[in-house]
Amino acid sequence: MEMLNWIQELFASYGYSVLFFGLLLEFVALPFPGETTMAFAGFLSYTGKLDFFVLIAVAFAGTTVGMTVTYFIGLKAGLPFIQRYGKWFLFSESKLEKTQHWFDRYGSILVSIGYFIPGVRHFTGYFSGITALPFRKFALYAYSGALLWVVLFLGIGKVFGPQWMGIFHLIEKNAIWIASGVAAVAAIIILYRYRHKIGARLLRRKTGINLETQVVKVKEPSK
Repeated sequence: MEMLNWIQELFASYGYSVLFFGLLLEFVALPFPGETTMAFAGFLSYTGKLDFFVLIAVAFAGTTVGMTVTYFIGLKAGLPFIQRYGKWFLFSESKLEKTQHWFDRYGSILVSIGYFIPGVRHFTGYFSGITALPFRKFALYAYSGALLWVVLFLGIGKVFGPQWMGIFHLIEKNAIWIASGVAAVAAIIILYRYRHKIGARLLRRKTGINLETQVVKVKEPSK
């Protein structure tokens, strides 16, 4: 309850900026209860004190700015910098190894689902830069994951109102599975909706490969 009182006082004093700067600093790996703050902010929108869609915009902006900053730190400074100065960002060797393990397991898609993995989301931006993940690919995964993350946790407070705390703990515990399920459903919907375009593109690619093969065979000297 002390944390909630502290968060409530921050919102009373600074309004929406609490969410922007709090989430930005969290992704630079400084201590800030991002998910709890978003759920409570959603509850404040339920009571009419804050606007829900403004909260989404502010939270999304803070998250993506924080992730982008850490991406460029990792890209420009590299792994030696993180290993040497990571303690100032609470980036311990064990957390680095944990993030490496998750990257090896899930690849670049971890940038999206990493928001829902405690102890990992704070460092996926750094690691994306360290591994020189192309920025366009990073942005696609990072920003789409950020939108899902902020809508989910702001929505807890907005939808469930006074019961938000119990639902929050339940969803927090199973967040990665919920996110994976939502991502899978979204992928299925996209594939179904654009199935004809995808099928046509695959057919053109297959036809192109076959034509190239035939051209190579024609050019081969006869024995």
